[in-house]
Amino acid sequence: MRSIKVFNDIDLGRLPEGYRQTDDIDGADAVLLRSADLNAIEIPRSVRCIARAGAGTNNIPVEALAERGVVVFNTPGANANAVKELVIGLLLMGSRNILDSVMWAQAHVEDKNALQDAEKSKKAFVGRELMGRKIGVIGLGAVGTQVANACVALGMEVHGYDPYLTVDHALELDRDVTVVGDLAELIDGADYLTVHVPRTKGTIGLISRPELDLLAQGALVLNYARDGVIDEDAMEEAIESGQVETYITDFATPKALHMPHTLVTPHTGAGTVEAAANCARMALEEVIDYLDRGNITHSVNYPDCSLGTCRGASRIACLHANKPGMIGQITTILAGASANVGRMMNENTGEWAYTLFDTDEHLEREIVQALKSIDGMCRVRVIAA
Repeated sequence: MRSIKVFNDIDLGRLPEGYRQTDDIDGADAVLLRSADLNAIEIPRSVRCIARAGAGTNNIPVEALAERGVVVFNTPGANANAVKELVIGLLLMGSRNILDSVMWAQAHVEDKNALQDAEKSKKAFVGRELMGRKIGVIGLGAVGTQVANACVALGMEVHGYDPYLTVDHALELDRDVTVVGDLAELIDGADYLTVHVPRTKGTIGLISRPELDLLAQGALVLNYARDGVIDEDAMEEAIESGQVETYITDFATPKALHMPHTLVTPHTGAGTVEAAANCARMALEEVIDYLDRGNITHSVNYPDCSLGTCRGASRIACLHANKPGMIGQITTILAGASANVGRMMNENTGEWAYTLFDTDEHLEREIVQALKSIDGMCRVRVIAA
């Protein structure tokens, strides 16, 4: 019986046979979470994998877990539709000054002449239409691709930028999205800018004053990606100069909360019941596929690797450093034991690697121990057929 420790009241529904949910992380085989901070929690040796029901993994010590052979999953794309819908709604809200209009109405609740006064005041809330306007979409992953396609449907002139654009996402893009290879070209003259990239060393401060200065005067900028991707000091200066008319962000930082012409939401980009269910379901599927079959999909610290269902007597999963000679050492040990490898796959992320293979016979304990003793080996799992 495998056990899963769940944080943040994630509803796993009915678990498959052989699985149970536990309240105790000690002895758990896997951990599922959303926002719980694992950086301050001791992860026991029993834990083989951790799945985040969401995209970001800043609340998980990813690198330290990789060194221990613990696979960390996320759920890219599971909440993409929720974020896309909110971003499109906020584009419309910002363009038509809807928030200011609503606030005007609330301020005139007791005004008996509100109807007449509204006719006099409505000129202050004149906005602009999205059709024909240029929007730059930075990041064409699961969310960015959907946002770009939705903007095309609204009649906008859509430009996308993503130096790591995958073939799958490229195929999903509407043919009317203009993909450019230069960030400055994307931003130059854009009336709208929206970012959809992860927070990494390379994306912190990605949008700063030089980039903001390229926007069309009075632009609207959205950040529903990660805090820090847009330089807030630069954004404040751009708002004060009128370069940016409205900034809309999902990150309630002290600075953002005090900036003028800024609409802040409390990290609600993926805040729908559908997105929560999608993320939980995907996270659980990733965990079960890994524990039962050794397959890895959507890991942030180890490479994706799948051999489907085991066809031999047993399946061996080796999580190790990506060092020269590792495969040779593994196969030498197997050859010494006269073990026949029916299928084998090796993938790597650059620093870490995963070797998965099926054998026609069960391996003796001594052989498994020899595999574990290889320098650079983080963990060896024997998965029954």
